[in-house]
Amino acid sequence: MSVAKKTRVDAKIGVTSAKGFRAGAATCGIKASGKPDLAVLVCDVSASAAAVFTTNQVTGAPVQVSRAHLAKRQTMRGVVASSGNSNVCTGARGLADAEEMTGLVAREIGCPSEAVLVASTGVIGRFLPMEKVRAGIPKALAALSAGPKADAAFARAILTTDTHPKQAGTRVRIAGRTVTIGGAAKGVGMIAPHMATTLAFLATDAAVEPAVLRAMLVRAAGATFNCLTVDGHMSTSDTMVLLASGLAMKGAGPIAEGPAEATAFEAALTAVCATLAHQIAADAEGGTKVIDIRVTGAASEAEARRAARAIADSPLVKCAFFGEDPNWGRIVSAAGAAGISSTGDSMRLVLGDVLIFERGTPVGANRKALGKVMKAREIAVHLDLGAGRGESRCLTCDLSYDYVKINAEYTT
Repeated sequence: MSVAKKTRVDAKIGVTSAKGFRAGAATCGIKASGKPDLAVLVCDVSASAAAVFTTNQVTGAPVQVSRAHLAKRQTMRGVVASSGNSNVCTGARGLADAEEMTGLVAREIGCPSEAVLVASTGVIGRFLPMEKVRAGIPKALAALSAGPKADAAFARAILTTDTHPKQAGTRVRIAGRTVTIGGAAKGVGMIAPHMATTLAFLATDAAVEPAVLRAMLVRAAGATFNCLTVDGHMSTSDTMVLLASGLAMKGAGPIAEGPAEATAFEAALTAVCATLAHQIAADAEGGTKVIDIRVTGAASEAEARRAARAIADSPLVKCAFFGEDPNWGRIVSAAGAAGISSTGDSMRLVLGDVLIFERGTPVGANRKALGKVMKAREIAVHLDLGAGRGESRCLTCDLSYDYVKINAEYTT
């Protein structure tokens, strides 16, 4: 996820920073806490649309409805999202409720219901309180506006157990025009590729053909959200949407695959996604540390991915980081159990900037320097497998007492 360092990403740029977008939010009573729980994002024009979803075979009604809408058309006018109830495993009634949500928005903004996508997040297996949703959607639409307040309201309304909103954006020069990409995301638990559990909404005023937009989004998600895991549990509701109004590039042709403009736009998109993914890792349920795991020297990229993911998902590794214990044996053994061809005799492990294990033998690391690494909020782990040129990264967190408490009491 180092791409984020190559592009200046600003946490003040949100979903309405791009031309043509407005957002609104409301509290309609889905959440017992009384916190905001309904959000809408609307584009003033038909926007090129792309999305990626969970690959879990158990999917929520909103995922199924949004997939069906995207199969019918490549442009969209908006998205409606609810939080506190995921509308998953709710059968025909859940599908009807998700369709009704898109219809309620579409009627107010003057478009077919198929031109609106829907997403929901929260507890599985409960029906949406549609009488409350029906009252909440007009309230959210009445609040439509653009600017920092609208961005913040949208970002807050999609949260569940998140402790704070997550948004990021950037601006980039494309074909002599300044193009904006802004986004918001939520997610702190039940996170594992593919996609990493989250709702993410991105808006840009670049002009991009839908097929090109989707290809770019898939690659950006693959390099960022799909390299993120909190607890190894893939959600049923993962939804990441990208809408492109084209309003910053009037008179210019749409971005196509290949030219330098496409490379610049995709790099900016990936940087925004990387920043949002990092914000999720930093707010992980019960998490106290962000762990950036880099595996190099693998016999293949697939082996590197397996090793990185095995380390990131290991409860023993995650507990060691929570306890600030430099237990390198857990790291190398997790990698070795991931179906790789490397052995411990070829591995080299660095925590932060401290070499701790090399070619099958522990290294007499500086205890003071190593202690400083383990106490840091963010810790870099670099494991070289010594077998080839394959490499991969995975972003994760530690496993704390609070994670167990939060998830033990989630529905009670």
